[in-house]
Amino acid sequence: MSKIPSVDLRDYTSGNPVRKEKFTKEIGSAFENIGFVALSGHFLSDELVKDLYGEVKKFFELPQSVKDSYEIEGIGGQRGYTSFGKEHAKGRKEGDLKEFWHFGQYVEDDPILEKEYPENVIVRELPKFNTVGKETYKMLEKTAKYVLRALALHLNLPETYFDGYIKNGNSILRPIHYPPIVNEPKNAVRAAAHGDINLITLLMGAHGRGLQVQNHKGEWIDAIATTDQLMINVGDMLSRLSNEKLKSTVHRVVNPPRELWNTSRYSIPFFMHPISSMPLNCLDNCIDETHPKRFEDITAGEFLNERLVELGLIKK
Repeated sequence: MSKIPSVDLRDYTSGNPVRKEKFTKEIGSAFENIGFVALSGHFLSDELVKDLYGEVKKFFELPQSVKDSYEIEGIGGQRGYTSFGKEHAKGRKEGDLKEFWHFGQYVEDDPILEKEYPENVIVRELPKFNTVGKETYKMLEKTAKYVLRALALHLNLPETYFDGYIKNGNSILRPIHYPPIVNEPKNAVRAAAHGDINLITLLMGAHGRGLQVQNHKGEWIDAIATTDQLMINVGDMLSRLSNEKLKSTVHRVVNPPRELWNTSRYSIPFFMHPISSMPLNCLDNCIDETHPKRFEDITAGEFLNERLVELGLIKK
């Protein structure tokens, strides 16, 4: 594939069986062939997107001492602020050229999970920041639920297979700031080539070019969505569950041309995670003589912990 396919979630939610089947085939095929789609018809309004980007920019413009006060030790960066250069891609030592914030799950009716997850961090200086972040989180989670229902049908599973695993799941909304590049980077990029950990990732329209996807020929393709689209990709958990029937595609954020080094880039991905007890054992209907089982059994929580160690966010 030389470009990212586009799909419209309204086909799935239309109530029309023909349109629903069309969407299921299109997204299933795209996720088998390149692992990315550009999705229209989601549940985010233009106003909400605009509000969140406005609040995010205000946060990252706060004095560094204020931002640092929201960096919480001992939780692997799962909530609040993570400072510049702290995270690196698996297998690399150089920190990515970014700083970011994490909004996490707003647990409903589950005291056990409420204790398992760190609390969301309230930004005192920005009264709207957390309200807008929570609303965006909920709309992206709703969008992801329908995408996963379509993928369940594509994998010959019950349509609501994922519903119980993603309710109160350990999902993360991550506003990212890639600051202006001041000095020549030494073997560092804004985000080195990597695959995502989770089930699926939903990326709100990034401000500025730079996201690239590697197709199966090893070629890097610019991933550009229109302003009303979300870029959605398969994560390692879903790839593992489907025995690599659905592809977790390597992607990166490259540094801009030198003449644009003095510009910031903002990006807001939503990482859809299940509850930690979800088994990621390869599905029986994705295993056959041609496609033998590729992965050992593991839970989502165990897999996440392994990857956070590899990313340098928590210690062994």
